[in-house]
Amino acid sequence: MDFILDKMEHKIEFFQDYDLKALERRIEEQIDLNKALMLGVHSVQHQITFDPNRNKMLYSAVVHFRAS
Repeated sequence: MDFILDKMEHKIEFFQDYDLKALERRIEEQIDLNKALMLGVHSVQHQITFDPNRNKMLYSAVVHFRAS
């Protein structure tokens, strides 16, 4: 039996939260976890949208991780 290990080159993750500080914490935690996979942050895109159902701002982010 042969084991083949492929290195992950790219990983894209999506985050949403109604609290900006909580969103930042979640992203920072995920950055630390992805360091173990030898992935660093390549780019971050963010957006703010008003959610009329909750009468709050909804913060979202897309983080592109890439092999170091």
